[in-house]
Amino acid sequence: MTTDQLFADRYRLDRRLGVGGMATVQLAFDTRLERYVAVKLLAEHLAEDSSFVSRFRREALAAARLVHPNIVQVFDFGSDPHSGRNFIVMEYVDGHSCAEILRDRGPLMPRDAVDILCQACRGLDYAHRNGVVHRDVKPGNLLQNTDNVVKLADFGIAKAAEQSDITKVGSVLGTAAYLSPEQTRGEPAEPGSDLYALGVVAYQLLSGRLPYEAASLTELARLQESGPPVRLDELSRDVPPALAETVARALARDRVNRFADAAEMEDALRDGLHGISHGTPDTDTDTDATRALSETEATRMIAGTRPTGAALPRQTRRLQPIAEEPRRAPRTPPPSRRAAAPPRRRGAGRWVALLVVLLVIAGGIAAYVAVGNATQKTVQTKPITDQKVGDAVQSFKSLVGDNTR
Repeated sequence: MTTDQLFADRYRLDRRLGVGGMATVQLAFDTRLERYVAVKLLAEHLAEDSSFVSRFRREALAAARLVHPNIVQVFDFGSDPHSGRNFIVMEYVDGHSCAEILRDRGPLMPRDAVDILCQACRGLDYAHRNGVVHRDVKPGNLLQNTDNVVKLADFGIAKAAEQSDITKVGSVLGTAAYLSPEQTRGEPAEPGSDLYALGVVAYQLLSGRLPYEAASLTELARLQESGPPVRLDELSRDVPPALAETVARALARDRVNRFADAAEMEDALRDGLHGISHGTPDTDTDTDATRALSETEATRMIAGTRPTGAALPRQTRRLQPIAEEPRRAPRTPPPSRRAAAPPRRRGAGRWVALLVVLLVIAGGIAAYVAVGNATQKTVQTKPITDQKVGDAVQSFKSLVGDNTR
């Protein structure tokens, strides 16, 4: 092709922007709309696979329907009639990829990394809600322009390559570190797989290294099954523990322990930057056993007891309000009234006993006098006894009235 000849009768090719195993990206000028665009020229050997070409066109059409500020828009696709090469015309992002940023600057500060990751989450959330899975989230496909706007590139091409035997080796080995455990087991990619890949990108942006350093898919699968990677807050003092937990959750081996969607992951990243934890994979699985354990720990917290030497699980942090509930809704009278009640009952009991004793004494005196002098002394004793008993009864009534008013 001569320099004066337009590619696809429309685009004037300029300098090369990047080279990959499947395509070469060049800056081009759209002579019809008079704007710069990025033209991705697929490798010539891919045209030999007719099934790949048809899948590529179908996926490019689906990607062209995604219009979002955080997604590189696809403008055109097809094949050049002169060279026969398949191509995609995309929005030109004047800036750098995250792979270039890592290469030039090294690990990012948490605030800068979270800003990039949250924008990527918004782009993924939009794509997932429209039924499109990226399948190839990696630093090279996260582009940041001069206004610090992050855009996801290469929607569509990954799915077409995923099912093609001719490109399987080159496409998989180039991005093996970002494959989720289910993908390494041969299962199809889904939105949760994109979130895992973004978790790998997060780990890399914050630490400058991959969570798993593997030379092959087999070794990667073995490392993923062996356990979680080293926590980010152990690698860097700048990473808040809550943010390290958020990334660890995105890298959970079991997809059900990851975030429900990209929007939830975005919220967790922002909260984690400010020290608010959304939990780690092992504490987010809501099983019968964990619920029973939480209820048991909550009961112990209310009673103020705990087994000696036993550590309080993380889940009990969510149950603290249960222990505070009795203080918020008291159902008993004020302490001063309750404290005054017992003395009244005890004082009344003593006066009742005293009255009984007086009555017994009075009755004994009356009986003794009646036997000793049945005539004159009886008349003299009775008024005295009746008067004493009456005075005692009147004193008791006054005492009871004063203490029960």
